[in-house]
Amino acid sequence: MAIPKRGPVVAIDGPAGTGKSSATRRLADQLGFVHVDTGALYRAVGLMTLEACEADRAADFEAKAAEISRTVNLQFRHVARENPRNRVLANGRDVTGLIRTPEVSMAASRVSAHPEVRASLLGLQRRLGCEGRAILEGRDIGTVVFPDADVKFFLTATVEERAKRRLIELEATGVDAPSFEEVRRQIAERDHNDSTRAIAPLRRAEDAVEIDTSRMTLDEVVAKMEETVRSRLGLAARKTADPA
Repeated sequence: MAIPKRGPVVAIDGPAGTGKSSATRRLADQLGFVHVDTGALYRAVGLMTLEACEADRAADFEAKAAEISRTVNLQFRHVARENPRNRVLANGRDVTGLIRTPEVSMAASRVSAHPEVRASLLGLQRRLGCEGRAILEGRDIGTVVFPDADVKFFLTATVEERAKRRLIELEATGVDAPSFEEVRRQIAERDHNDSTRAIAPLRRAEDAVEIDTSRMTLDEVVAKMEETVRSRLGLAARKTADPA
């Protein structure tokens, strides 16, 4: 039985490095909507699968991912004045700081191609979104998870620009970052995997507004998205402070 939506839903899709997460967080704050980072769910399953396979070298990666997706308890916890404001909990453990490494990114792409993993997480994504006034980001939100979303966006950017952004992000965490060429290769490989997988491939929904963020600032991206959402949903423009 379909879960009825209790309010508007905004879907934001696109490949890695286009600024989806940053734009979604900012847009959610501007609109007062809930931010549901669906990619974090797959990253959490990917992390736990890597850890399980590390503990048991004989374990089959795909089988373990399916098992974990069926049993894991995944939650988002909102923490005020923190970036990211959503903490990701897996079985009560905060894994927010562990799921953004290149290794986990590739594992997330791998588990997201598994039909049983997608089926297990699909219901959770829809339940979170159907609470209403929600913005979901991912790769198949507008095509599979919420094809009836009220507003859809598809963010793009060149591979080179996305590699630059990803490298800056990794260096900011203090980890031993790979070379630019390696990051570029990883992004191109993930693009290929995500767009060619048999189940829910990455693609733009026909009714999605496409935004190329390559030469746009975050403020410009969010402003364009906010204007579109407010116009489509009939929301009043955000009040700005009076000049001093």
